[in-house]
Amino acid sequence: MGATHSNDPINRGHLIGARYVVHGPIFLSSALLLIAFVVLSLIAPSPTTQVFALLKTTVTTSFDWVLMIAAAAALLLCGGIAASPFGRIRLGGETAKPRYSTFSWVAMLFAAGVGTGMMFYGTAEPAAYYTAWAGAPLNSIPRTLEAERLAFSAALFHWGLTPWALYAITGLALAFSHFNCGLPLAIRSAFYPALGNRIFAWPGFAIDVCAVLATVFGLATTLGFGATLAASGLSYSFGVPNTMFMQITIICVVTMAATLSVVLGLDNGIRRLSLVNIWLAAALLLFILIAGPTGAAFQTMLQTALDYPKDLLALSSWIGRDDQQFYQGWTLLYWAWWIAWAPFVGMFIARISYGRSIRVFLLNVVVLPTFVGLVWFSAFGKAAIHQIQAGIGALASGVDKDYLVIWQTLEALPFAPITTLLALTLLFVFFISSSDSGSLVADSMTAGGQEDAPVAQRVFWAVLEGLVAIALLLGGGAGALGSLQNAVIAAGLPFAVIVVASGLCLIAALRQYSK
Repeated sequence: MGATHSNDPINRGHLIGARYVVHGPIFLSSALLLIAFVVLSLIAPSPTTQVFALLKTTVTTSFDWVLMIAAAAALLLCGGIAASPFGRIRLGGETAKPRYSTFSWVAMLFAAGVGTGMMFYGTAEPAAYYTAWAGAPLNSIPRTLEAERLAFSAALFHWGLTPWALYAITGLALAFSHFNCGLPLAIRSAFYPALGNRIFAWPGFAIDVCAVLATVFGLATTLGFGATLAASGLSYSFGVPNTMFMQITIICVVTMAATLSVVLGLDNGIRRLSLVNIWLAAALLLFILIAGPTGAAFQTMLQTALDYPKDLLALSSWIGRDDQQFYQGWTLLYWAWWIAWAPFVGMFIARISYGRSIRVFLLNVVVLPTFVGLVWFSAFGKAAIHQIQAGIGALASGVDKDYLVIWQTLEALPFAPITTLLALTLLFVFFISSSDSGSLVADSMTAGGQEDAPVAQRVFWAVLEGLVAIALLLGGGAGALGSLQNAVIAAGLPFAVIVVASGLCLIAALRQYSK
């Protein structure tokens, strides 16, 4: 397998100009499609929004089973590979040594993988489920003990083993094909066992173009959500007007900061930002545990650890669901979102995981984030639900707008101005980390798998991601959040098939490698 990558034009050193290294078919197809989307969204926002709304309806009503099967299959594949003798294989060969310390590796993993999501949903999601603000998991009766129990199980379901398995199986397929088989660091390389040298022709190029589109739309959606959340925090806590102009300004500021980080590179930019993320997040978590209902939070952790495995099967099923508002509005959106992020986060994880054994890789990428999610959602979610139950502060009447719950929760705790500033800072740093990681990966994919493409190309992708996010916000108008959700669901469907297929190809590659 290792020698075949010489057929790839990029690996033979084909350049466009003297300063650029691009894979012509993949770069041009991806860039032109995305630029066309930005232009269409700006000159004809209403039709573009309607198209994404139609795609979202089609996916959630007719192809929901694709997303659900892909997520479940990824988890089963990860568990099977970790438990098998393949788990002993080291990425890069038996003598390979990790390039990053475990702490730095895990920090970068979290910064790329969770983005602004945990900040936003750590309080909002359990509180919303408990009150059935936008659907109750498994039709639980709002504001009951059962509703609270299922609120935390459902939150961890959306942020635990299953979604991280989507990242892990994609990342492992890429890491193994690149480090152990000598193929380019590109999504198409994972399909060599099925396609052979056709990964260097249009079938492989189509896979990479699909991955680039999913990556950019997934990141643009996160940029849009993050801008909305940051603007809501500035408005709610400090009186700054929450306007479309403010949200676009936030996206521009984050894009510029991400561009600077991308220019600095993986070690000097993303790694250092990721370490800042970890310490800021740890500080905020420690505060919530101390200032919030401490005993109840730890009790919730224990209860959820017991309940989550029991509820996993029911929450994973797509057959006969009568909680359609929750299922379509939360679970399907999440699975599409995680799947859309899978090429970018998977490739990023692959790139930083040289020297790790497959078993260590899977345990750290799947199990460790699940444990952190258990602690995070128990602390933040219980703080919000406690305020609802005790009639404290703005949450006394329940959830009004989910994007305000984090700010309302902090407002009712001591040192609110300080902790709100800390949360906003963490939000922006997460925001920047996700954007620059995604830019680095999109650039690598469109450069034929090159790990260190020229700076100008990295800047191009960072700016283009920001433009797509702005286009989605402007196109959505008053319903911008809905427009963002529709876009990510549409982007996630085609890549769901690619994720599962890459896992099956990985099994074939591991069997061949082990002979």
